[in-house]
Amino acid sequence: MKIGIILASIREGRNGEAVAKWTFDFAQKRQDGNTYEIVDLKDYDLPLLGTSPSNDQAKFIQAWSEKIASFDGYIFVTPEYNRSIPGAFKNALDYLQPELHNKPVGFVAYGGLGGLAAIQAYRTSLAEQEVATVRTMVTFSLMTDFENMSDFKPQTYHDHNMNQMMDQVTRWAKALKTIR
Repeated sequence: MKIGIILASIREGRNGEAVAKWTFDFAQKRQDGNTYEIVDLKDYDLPLLGTSPSNDQAKFIQAWSEKIASFDGYIFVTPEYNRSIPGAFKNALDYLQPELHNKPVGFVAYGGLGGLAAIQAYRTSLAEQEVATVRTMVTFSLMTDFENMSDFKPQTYHDHNMNQMMDQVTRWAKALKTIR
């Protein structure tokens, strides 16, 4: 299976880059037969949905659509902003429909409370886009998994949930591929 590790923050000084790299490295060490790729939302200059895109932005919209469509499943690496989803990523998801249908997503979240409110918001929104969200999630606290709330130092007890979440994404990706 081809699994996209999607970095959902475009904020300057974001913690997400370190979390996405850790997620990718963790996935690679599993040697589970899947192919993993980090996709950084910051690489796609997407306009607000509903506005007229420039020619360059139209190319980014197309590239975003094609990249997301190329995966069998996803791991969203996401912060929690104001008890919800990062606005830029919600906008990016709204550009997608068939690219996401009948595919699974797992969550690696971080925030003051581990990103739980963002995950709940994703579950509601993604159900409308026919995305299967897996049960197990990985939640990093800015207080215990980051030094000075910026230097990522994950606790080893997260490894169990990470393995379980990745197993669930893989199983669902294989199962859902039969109906796509």
